[in-house]
Amino acid sequence: MHPRPDGAGTGGRRGPAEGFVAAARQRLGGRSTFSVAAADDLPLPDSSVDCAVSGLVLTFVPDAPSALAESLRVVRAGGTVAAYVWDYAGRMDLMRRFWDAAAALDPAAAELDEGLRSALAHPDALAALFGDVGCSGVGVTALDVPTVFAHFDDYWEPFLGGQGPAPAYAMSLDEDAREALRRRLDTTLPREPDGSIALVARAWAVRGIVP
Repeated sequence: MHPRPDGAGTGGRRGPAEGFVAAARQRLGGRSTFSVAAADDLPLPDSSVDCAVSGLVLTFVPDAPSALAESLRVVRAGGTVAAYVWDYAGRMDLMRRFWDAAAALDPAAAELDEGLRSALAHPDALAALFGDVGCSGVGVTALDVPTVFAHFDDYWEPFLGGQGPAPAYAMSLDEDAREALRRRLDTTLPREPDGSIALVARAWAVRGIVP
């Protein structure tokens, strides 16, 4: 499985969240309890859990400090608060390659680039956020996930879905401009001897301890 350019798994509106929860319930049965709630209004008592982890969400939350402070509220003293976000500014290669190619053909595309729009897609910013809300022992590490596409269409087709900034941009282009973007990507993406495209999807993972 490789990450999707529509940001699947990154939170968002209630409808998609309920779809993810339904899939998780089906897979896990009665081994877990699920709730759908706002990140800054968790349905849990103070100091009631050992840890709270935000997976691929913080860069999409309008008020990340409030969401993180809410995680600290529900985690007991000595517990762990953690998060991980895509490195859109660096080694989230499938997106970085797309936006670099798009901006080379259309400078206005840079305004949609998640690497420029996501302030938290940087390790220093994540560490500062966790420290600012009161975490101690803050540490950040890179998680590199190999993302191998069997061929170019395997890479390109998800961008034709129209959901998320990159696919929406691709589908907003006229046919000639979209074909120019496709050709530029096709000629600039690295190829293995078997024709596959081996990229890296990096996430920054951060953790802190609740005082």
